[in-house]
Amino acid sequence: MSKHVISTIQGSAISSKIYLIRGKRVMLDSDLSELYGVLTKNLNKAVQRNPGRFPEDFMFQLKPDEIKSLRFQNGTSKKGRGGRRYLPYVFTQEGVAMLSGVLNSPRAIRANILIMRAFIKLRELVATNELIRHKIEELERKYDKHDKDLKDIFETIRELLEPPKPRKKKPIGFHVKY
Repeated sequence: MSKHVISTIQGSAISSKIYLIRGKRVMLDSDLSELYGVLTKNLNKAVQRNPGRFPEDFMFQLKPDEIKSLRFQNGTSKKGRGGRRYLPYVFTQEGVAMLSGVLNSPRAIRANILIMRAFIKLRELVATNELIRHKIEELERKYDKHDKDLKDIFETIRELLEPPKPRKKKPIGFHVKY
């Protein structure tokens, strides 16, 4: 990608490359290498040369079952068919920030800024969704009480609309008992 291409990448394009794995938002090493304009193996070599910068909560290697679920999503090729020979690494937002120190080129810096903005935008969306969820739950609780009250009101109205039941008439007059 040229300087012009990297600057025109939209945040949504980067956001679509952020996955939720093991409860963390992460990006694949291959997606990052594409954005940074380096080969995936060179990105991973740079990471291996700086192990202290990448603790397990910044970067981890996927398990076979995790890659199977990603293979369905992004069309990764199978082993022996020209694709990856090793399980991919994924980087959390903090790991991506550390990559900017390891891959210190102008392009890597520009790509890193875009990636950080995408992570921030996702965090804002999640916070907004959480707020909306709380509001909906609050409304459900409020209207649940209203529903019960309305049900009682309608039941009373139905009772009032029913024609009165005929009463047994008492005979008029005096009756003498013998």
